[in-house]
Amino acid sequence: MPSTAPAPAADAPASAPATAPSSPRARGRGRRRAARRAGLGALGIVLFVGVWQLVPTLGLLDGRYFPPPTTVLPRLAVDLGDLEFWRNVGRTLSTWAIGLVIATVAATVLATVIGLVPFLRRATHTTVEFLRPIPSVALIPLCILVFGIQPQAALVIIVFASFWQVFVQVLYGVADVDAVARDTARSFGLGRWSRVVNLVLPTALPYLMTGVRLAAAVALILAVTAEMFIGNPGLGRALIFAQSAGDYPQVYALVITTGLLGLLVNLVFRLIERRALSWHQSVRGEEVL
Repeated sequence: MPSTAPAPAADAPASAPATAPSSPRARGRGRRRAARRAGLGALGIVLFVGVWQLVPTLGLLDGRYFPPPTTVLPRLAVDLGDLEFWRNVGRTLSTWAIGLVIATVAATVLATVIGLVPFLRRATHTTVEFLRPIPSVALIPLCILVFGIQPQAALVIIVFASFWQVFVQVLYGVADVDAVARDTARSFGLGRWSRVVNLVLPTALPYLMTGVRLAAAVALILAVTAEMFIGNPGLGRALIFAQSAGDYPQVYALVITTGLLGLLVNLVFRLIERRALSWHQSVRGEEVL
């Protein structure tokens, strides 16, 4: 992908087609496509719920352990009016947000520094390739030994899993800086910090946003998983308690809750990504299509 945004702006005729999507006809096509996607999504949900209802009704699975939506959804509606339910949601999201912020900041800084220094990139390559594939859940026993049943144990797992999603993306983004643009910046006498701000960061930003979006989903998964295995308060521990008590409608209601949170996180970060990259050809290309 091109590394510098100013190139299209330098040529007025070339930038003219980018304004085409703002025409009423293009906006109308965009609204129709959005409505069609929303309709297909709603149809998919209806079909899924219908199949879910039929499976226990026809006896394909035992309704005691696979309750139908007519049992689970009313339980979810009751949960929505329960203050403790929202406290658990808040606890899970708090751990998720803290871990994601720590991982994003640490990964961005380290990947930028390592990516800008070829010697560091070569020296850390083997270490990165060794640490990155380690499953985060494999660290749970170690974190419990070190931190005990404390929120810090969950944070370590979340940060470890999310860190690599951002780190690898930013590392590739820093490496994608155009050599001609880099040499031009040097020839104009731009200092190292100025090159980082005006050249490296704009080039790496699309990679960073992709990494953060992926890390957000991974962090939420690990937040719930850590609560299930470590026992920290949150949706994961509530799910384990419901399973231990044999309250299977509550188990499925909490599973749906975690799924809805994951969907919301993905939608929010996609929106942020589109707004942050509104100048980038990947987003403008989607608008033109």
